[in-house]
Amino acid sequence: MTARVIAIDGPAASGKSSTAAAVARELGASHLDSGALYRGLTLIALELGHDDPTEIRSAAERRGLILRHDGAEIVPFLDGRPAENLIRSDGVTAAVSRIAALAPLREWVNARLREAATAERILVLDGRDIGTAVFPDASLKVFLTATPEARARRRLAQRGEMFDSDSIRVEATALAARDASDASRTVAPLRRAPDAILIDTTNLSFKDQVDRIVAAARKALLA
Repeated sequence: MTARVIAIDGPAASGKSSTAAAVARELGASHLDSGALYRGLTLIALELGHDDPTEIRSAAERRGLILRHDGAEIVPFLDGRPAENLIRSDGVTAAVSRIAALAPLREWVNARLREAATAERILVLDGRDIGTAVFPDASLKVFLTATPEARARRRLAQRGEMFDSDSIRVEATALAARDASDASRTVAPLRRAPDAILIDTTNLSFKDQVDRIVAAARKALLA
């Protein structure tokens, strides 16, 4: 029996991780945020003080940057401890796109993502190239999108910040710049797989977008 994978891709702040986690809960599946490993590598790069992929990868292996199950979630561990709190800093967020563009590190991450997929349990992964580069044969592919302004409001609310039209505009500009960078990189660029279901969440409630994906997943995987 082959692995059963649901790939959820999309740009920054499109709600990939929260949506994927909710879909996994509804389906009794495992959830893996692929960006967590890139964030772990970015943390290591910042501590090393350079972007040499060979040294970053060696340090990651030496320090045991690995994925482990924590209930339904598959999360990164570093130095034998959960790394989630460490990898969500502003510094890591600012640098992760640069580190994730390094081809040797993408190969390293992709190998570990593929190892997490088994035939025993559905795996819901979110990222930017899951359906195009990591699991091009995924059972279901979804591409989430929303306007930069809608994503900016969500990102600011997620941070717990007060926001107005000016702060939304600044954040939307930053997100649009990251979209352009992710879409133009030569290695695994951000793009929608031809067979991915496109869901524009600009005017959708969170429940509606989760329900749409769950219905499509049940049709694709559980029929």
